[in-house]
Order: sequence, then C-alpha cells, then structure tokens
Amino acid sequence: MVASAVFILDYRGKIIISRNYRGDIPVTVAEKFTNRIQDVTETAPPPVYMDDGIAYVHVSHNNLYLLSVTRKNSNVTMLLSFLHKFVKVLEEYFGAVEEESIRDNFVIIYELLDEVMDFGYPQYTEPKVLKEYISQESHKLERPPEIPTSVTNATSWRREGIKYRKNEIFLDVVEKVNLLVAADGSVLNSEINGSLQMRCYLSGMPELKLGLNDKVFFERSGKTAKGKTIEMEDMKFHQCVRLARFENDRTIAFIPPDGEFELMTYRLDTHVKPLVWVETVVESFGRSRVEYLVKLRSQFKARSTANSVKILIPVPQDADSPTFKTNIGSVKYAPEKDCIEWRIRQLQGGKEYMMAARFGLPSVESDSTRKEKPVITCEFEIPYYTVSGVQVRYLKIMEKSGYQALPWVRYITQNGSYQLRMGS
Repeated sequence: MVASAVFILDYRGKIIISRNYRGDIPVTVAEKFTNRIQDVTETAPPPVYMDDGIAYVHVSHNNLYLLSVTRKNSNVTMLLSFLHKFVKVLEEYFGAVEEESIRDNFVIIYELLDEVMDFGYPQYTEPKVLKEYISQESHKLERPPEIPTSVTNATSWRREGIKYRKNEIFLDVVEKVNLLVAADGSVLNSEINGSLQMRCYLSGMPELKLGLNDKVFFERSGKTAKGKTIEMEDMKFHQCVRLARFENDRTIAFIPPDGEFELMTYRLDTHVKPLVWVETVVESFGRSRVEYLVKLRSQFKARSTANSVKILIPVPQDADSPTFKTNIGSVKYAPEKDCIEWRIRQLQGGKEYMMAARFGLPSVESDSTRKEKPVITCEFEIPYYTVSGVQVRYLKIMEKSGYQALPWVRYITQNGSYQLRMGS
C-alpha cells in the first residue's frame, strides 16, 4: 500500500492541510475532488473512485474530508483503514476533530503526518507511542526528544518500562446475535459476530498465549476435545498477534498493548435458536380501538439471566389513549417511535410472561396500509453466556521477571440486529 498525498479539507472542499509524499501527482487533484463534492447534490461521493489514472480514497468526519490519492495499484481498503486510524490519532490529541481544532493545531498535525507515513508508506498509528515524542507542546521544545524504543523495535504498539503494582488482565468474549425471524416462526437469517476485548494492566513486556476450543486446532493436532468445538470464520486479529504462529499451530501468541484493545473478531454463520421469543396477537375493533396481546418467552438456560431487556412493538401512527397491563417490567408508549416500549430489568431463562395493550384510534384509517412488514426489535445482554459455545481453554502470561498475574475471563451475549416479524 502506498499513498501519493494526504489532504484534510473542509466541508466545501477547501484544503486546510496537505502533505505530498511522492511528488507524482498534479496539484489539481484536490480541485478535482472539490468539484466532485460540489457536483454531487443528493448523495455523498463514493469513498473510492478513479479519475484520470488516480485513485481517490476519502472518509468524512464531522465537517471535514480526509483524502488520500495514489497513482499506484494500492490496496484501497488499507488506505481507508489508515485514514480512520489517523482520525483516531487526532482524537487522542485534540478531542473533537473539527475544522477549528485542525486550524488551531496545524503544526502538530504536520508533525504527525511526517511520523505516521514515510514516502507514502504507513508507519506508526498507535497514539500512545506517538505521544511519547510528539506532544501538544512539541514545537516549543528546545532539544529534540529521544526516540522511544517502541518505534525502533517490532512492538511499536507497546512501550518499555511499564509498571503496575497489581498485574491483571481482563478478557471479555462478546458475541452479538443477528437474527431475522418470519411471522410463522421460521428463521430467515442468523449470524453471530464475536470479539475478544482485552484490558491489559501488566508490567514489562509480557508474552501471552491464548487457546480457544477451535475445531481446526483439534483436527490438526489430533487431540481429543473434552467438550464442544467451534469453527470460526472471517477471523481478524490485532497487529500484535503473531500470524505465522497462528497459521502453524492455531495458537494466539502476542505481546499485548497497554490498556484497552480488541484482540480479534470472528463470525459464525450458523443456525441460532431465538434467545428471546415474542409473539403478538393484534385485534382491531372497527376503527375505534386496537388491542395487543404480547407473549414473551426466554429460550435460554434457566441458570442464565438477561439484563436490560427492551422490546419495541410497532403500533399505528395515529394511536392514542394507551393502557397497559403486564406481570413484569414496565411498559410505555413511545409516540416518537410509533411503538410500545416494554422494559424488563432482569429476565430469567426458561420463563414466559404476558403483556396486554389497548389503544384508541381517533382518526380515520387510511386505505393505504404500510408496505413494509411490521417488525419487533429486541435488545438484551446475557452475562456469563455465549450462544456459540466458544470457550477460552487457557490464557498464559509469561514475563522475564517471573511475576504472577491474574487473568479474568468473562462471557457476554448481546443483541445485534435482532428482529421478529409480526403477522399481517
């Protein structure tokens, strides 16, 4: 991946800051991008397009455009990733990244542009490392700061000399369930998106090894799994993970960054039984009122509990005078969303509850009914539970000083796009 130049422009397309790394593009490229912005009236310009042999890659943030251009046959997804990471760097330095903050700190931004990219090739985009030698007062320093070792060695994401009184690491296995269920109860689409999120408070330069109940690992090694194994798809790792080691023996080995970071993400394209099931019976009484009978059933294990459950049930736009009756939680009418909002603080597994609602319909109903199928949406979080069955087999921490560290592992299942279609 190589970029010829990077620009930061305001919402009108006027250049605020530019950095030409290779000198192989004409000065008119930014003007062409500005014309493209002004020509497109209804929709925003595409994030990637070609014009006269030059690839234009941009992201928009608040009232700004970050533009990268290249003549080379570059990986545009990596250019997009670089621009998003550069926005994160600016946020670490200035908080809100807006036109005013860019103009107030252009000296620092030029320093950052020189460090994050060299001759068009990305270098360091870890804010913690950059802040070691580029501070907001860096242009006032009388002597050049020493280059930290994290810039010159292989672990640019972690500096040396980190010390904690108590060495701990927290690992959250978070899975989000995407589900679409038809009115007859058949599952139309189901998917699990998982992530391993870590909070690292370890001294020195520790090396960690993580093992999961990975189906491919047991197939390759010939070992017998004690429990269920899963086959993950679309696995993506933080840059700290040694990919060659993972490809060789499926061990996730890494030197972790300090603080919070996302170690990896994965996807499971598998059939998922609805964890929270909602059935509705709608009865209309002429054009005067409509009644809803809603049955809620938790279809996960009884020892688990779902927290912060919220169910949104669509109702007619002109409904009013609501009355509700339920044996759990609280119910209210949300007119701005045209729906019933049923909230339950804690929902135990294997339980069933009912809710009844009545609305008046004062206006004359239109003959044109809504074309889209009404959809019930659910929100929930189930701690200490994974719908896929993924398990952390071990998390080993090794550091040359030999200190003892405490690893903490937690499992969480949340809703993603969780929708249940209502009957017509």
